[in-house]
Amino acid sequence: MLKVGIVGSTGRVGSLLIDDLIDHSKAQIGSVHVFDELKKVIPDNTVVTNDMKTMLDNCDVVIDFSAPVATQDLLETVIKNNIKKPLVIATTGFNEHQKNLLLEASKITPILYATNMSLGVAVLNKLVSIASKVLEDFDCEIVEQHHRYKVDSPSGTALTLAEHAATARGLELDKVRVSGRDGVIGARTKDEIGVMSLRGGDIVGRHTAGFYNDGEFIELNHTATARNTFSRGAIRAAIWLSNQEIGLYSINDCLGL
Repeated sequence: MLKVGIVGSTGRVGSLLIDDLIDHSKAQIGSVHVFDELKKVIPDNTVVTNDMKTMLDNCDVVIDFSAPVATQDLLETVIKNNIKKPLVIATTGFNEHQKNLLLEASKITPILYATNMSLGVAVLNKLVSIASKVLEDFDCEIVEQHHRYKVDSPSGTALTLAEHAATARGLELDKVRVSGRDGVIGARTKDEIGVMSLRGGDIVGRHTAGFYNDGEFIELNHTATARNTFSRGAIRAAIWLSNQEIGLYSINDCLGL
């Protein structure tokens, strides 16, 4: 039975991850990292700690649904101690330093990094790449919707979709992304890719990639209706990653897309 260490256990998805692992046929909770108080009921033999190395020492693979500061602690601990435990990381909102830590840690241990752990979003990324390349003269706009408590914007999933759209057209996303329009800004430029955010209520997550031209348009949508879509996808990824060589992987690698 694969022992899973959890970072972000007190968060929304982390809590569901605990529930999904309790009755799982191939994986179980090995250790849990907490910053404050864990209010969930967990198996008696689970190691609960606020020390990242202790958490790593008591599991076979880590699933991280936390915040950038916690993921940074995780990656720095892996690098400092040369710990070869596979990491499934689903945290978003990284700065450049944290992205570099991710790359450095992937030279030590297998890491699967995905801004969204759902099968549907993985397929959506693939479809966006195809549509963006074939419909290269169409205007590309991406809209994401999330609950009122989401702290980063645009969502990591939306930025990943935009990256796929830009790459398919031979563009650098940082040079063409527009994430706000206000006032008299002039006509839309040919290459720009709009990535816009809506926040409200309890929306789990909805992403729309639209391609618009004179006379026609196409919109590709994905809607998450339950958060355990992400927790179950992460468990699947962890089981797969536990048998991989050192390196940096995506959810597409796990799903064979």
